[in-house]
Amino acid sequence: MARKDFKDFIIEGAEVYLPSLSIDCVIFGFHDNQLKVLLLKMKKATQWSLPGGFIFKNEDVDEAAKRVLKERTGLSQIFLHQFNVFGQPRRSDSNFHRRVLKKDGIELKDDHWLFRRFVTIGYYALVEYSFVNPTPDNFSEFCMWRDVNDLPELMMDHRQILDKALQTLRQHLNAHPVGYNLLPVKFTMPQLQKLYETILNKNLDRRNFQRKILSYGILKRLKEVKKGVAHKAPYLYTFDVRSYEKALNDGLQGGW
Repeated sequence: MARKDFKDFIIEGAEVYLPSLSIDCVIFGFHDNQLKVLLLKMKKATQWSLPGGFIFKNEDVDEAAKRVLKERTGLSQIFLHQFNVFGQPRRSDSNFHRRVLKKDGIELKDDHWLFRRFVTIGYYALVEYSFVNPTPDNFSEFCMWRDVNDLPELMMDHRQILDKALQTLRQHLNAHPVGYNLLPVKFTMPQLQKLYETILNKNLDRRNFQRKILSYGILKRLKEVKKGVAHKAPYLYTFDVRSYEKALNDGLQGGW
């Protein structure tokens, strides 16, 4: 968006967006045995932020979250879950926004819509890392993956939102399958186990993990094996999409 258009958005946004309501998305990916989250580097500020945005007055809230994800990742039809509402009275830092806008030559009145209290709806998304084309928004200069165990300073309450999303993901892992949206189409059992271990932040017994995950009936073992490994090549697996979707709806028995 050009600078003039950006300024027009700031000034006229109250006419098209719902006042005092926003969306923040925690977008998880898995790469090099690390759980990663997509973050934005704010312009003219040291803080980073979660991808987020505002909701059009005639827009469904879930559709707004999908739009934000599409803008940041280029992806559609991905796993998306609304996990919490964050409405602490002082979560919105009007002074932070005022300082950043002033550095860009934009000065607004104290009662401007951007400086009012905002309640935000939190969503988390699971995406396949290699499919994503990270794209910054009009408030940001960078958009990139960061390891969840090595995070920069985040603005406002975005660290709290991220931590809550990770806590929710771990809880969901006890009742629902995870992996279809985070792994390549073909993967090994060690890759799947490492994904679970990374999310849960604990080690799992190899034999018990394999026996349990196979008992759910959500995997198909392929005739192919992984190429280019030094020792005995492990078989490749893929998810049985129909069984996986059923497990998402019906749940699984037992936790990790």
